[in-house]
Amino acid sequence: MSYSLETIAPYNSLFNKKMDTLLKNEGIKRDGHLDYSCGLFDDDYNIVATGSCYNNTLRCLAVSSSHRGEGLMNEVVSHLMNRLFEQGYTHIFLYTKISNINIFKDLGFYEIARVEPTLVFMENRRNGFESFLSSLEKPEGSFSSVCGIVMNANPFTLGHRYLVEKASSENDLVHLFVLSEEAGPIPFSVRKKLVEEGTKDLKNVIIHESGPYMISSATFPSYFLKDEDSAIMTHGVLDIAIFSSIAGYLGIKTRYAGSEKTSHVTSLYNQIMAEKLPEAGIKFVEVQRLEKDGSTVSASTVRQAIHDDRFDEVLNMLPESTARYFSSPESETVRNNIKNMKDPRHY
Repeated sequence: MSYSLETIAPYNSLFNKKMDTLLKNEGIKRDGHLDYSCGLFDDDYNIVATGSCYNNTLRCLAVSSSHRGEGLMNEVVSHLMNRLFEQGYTHIFLYTKISNINIFKDLGFYEIARVEPTLVFMENRRNGFESFLSSLEKPEGSFSSVCGIVMNANPFTLGHRYLVEKASSENDLVHLFVLSEEAGPIPFSVRKKLVEEGTKDLKNVIIHESGPYMISSATFPSYFLKDEDSAIMTHGVLDIAIFSSIAGYLGIKTRYAGSEKTSHVTSLYNQIMAEKLPEAGIKFVEVQRLEKDGSTVSASTVRQAIHDDRFDEVLNMLPESTARYFSSPESETVRNNIKNMKDPRHY
């Protein structure tokens, strides 16, 4: 039997309904982050396979149970890969159920990490993760205490500075990872620069780009997880699996993170780290958030103030370098990005 491969445009309600039905039948719900979707249809325009992508990740991949063994997943994935290559993406990632791992191994993907019994994270480069590890700065010498921090720094505040300074004072070496995913209103290049300027006096801090392996909540797939908390927990366990490999390479024995009273997501994430990191031989240190004038210093508060043209009210929450940047003409585009956000406190 022959099939036709069709783009499933957002405005095509009929095709979207057929795609959603197929996904549901295969135990998948549509992901909230999709750039492009396609489907294979038979002569009667019944959908038999589908797949989507978001940036350089493949997701929502499914083949009808009555059409397995026909090589349809290969056709869908090949189409999506060619599309991503044309867009300039050569390093491709996917998340899938562990039961599907052999399918994607046959299609040229390699396992990075997994969360039993739910999820496997894969890439199309045999030594991609190993190459990422070898690119990380690793100073020579012996250090009795080495720790790690992962932050978005959107933007870098005195709260972030307080966390890094505490880790710096309690350890010989600090590996600070700045999430390099472009998932918020402030570009990575700006966030990294502000972190570098805000910590340059701390000589035992090494700043790294997170690369594509530390996954942000904006792009983590939850489409085959039953609810939001399941997604958060699976994301956390996957992050810990990846971080543990990075920690082993860099000799990291402790991970620091700020406490969280208001965000359910961050609070649950910290709980997962407190439980799972010690299983990997890594101590977890939760640092109480810095407060100024009775208020917790947070990036979300700063973004809200910029959004509302109340920037002067949060200057006491910022290092001099961050305050200088947002007071300069250089930040005009970023400030407009924040002002145009519907919900600047969460994104």
